Amino acid sequence: MRPAGSTLCGTPKCSPSGMTGAEEVDGLGGVQPRIPRQSAGEQPVGPCVDNDAGLSAELAAVISGARRRAVRDGDRQIDTAHLLHSLLEHDPEVRDVFDDGPEIARLLGYLVQRSIGYGLRWQGSVEDSGAVPVVAQADGLSPLAAGALGQACGHAAARGAESAHGIDLLAAIVVDPQARAAEVLHRAGIETAAVLTRIENRQAQSRWSSR
Repeated sequence: MRPAGSTLCGTPKCSPSGMTGAEEVDGLGGVQPRIPRQSAGEQPVGPCVDNDAGLSAELAAVISGARRRAVRDGDRQIDTAHLLHSLLEHDPEVRDVFDDGPEIARLLGYLVQRSIGYGLRWQGSVEDSGAVPVVAQADGLSPLAAGALGQACGHAAARGAESAHGIDLLAAIVVDPQARAAEVLHRAGIETAAVLTRIENRQAQSRWSSR
């Protein structure tokens, strides 16, 4: 149960995380992803109101799934790797970013090893790159994960959407190279800059088709 007046991000508004940008990727459409180009002072702040009204139903289910996974794995907080795992399991739009093929298999194959392998070194530590303002125990989220959720709400608000979707959260959790989700992608041989470019291209196509 969250305190009155708080949000899933732990503050009256989701705070921008101050994540850094990714470099342009040649050969992937020549589009510079706007999402990672924003600096800490430029990040849009979207409303994350009580009862998770700033989240789509699908994204709320993703957060719930990540929370269950964190509890099952004995982790103190939900981190960006938990969020990535839950996004891949619950959100078809996110899976489409990875073409629902070999990349998905590599990512899930790596993520399921967390509790018996590489993830053991994360236990007892807090996921915080130092660039994200600390959000104390933001509904069980790590500081970096809480900041990413804030950015997801901001991305949605910037494009005029009523609520944040999984694709917004995916962009936010991979933009910081210190995020555990970004580390998982790197170990799976997937460049975060390429992922961000795919997201931007999909959103640009969606805006064009909706005209």
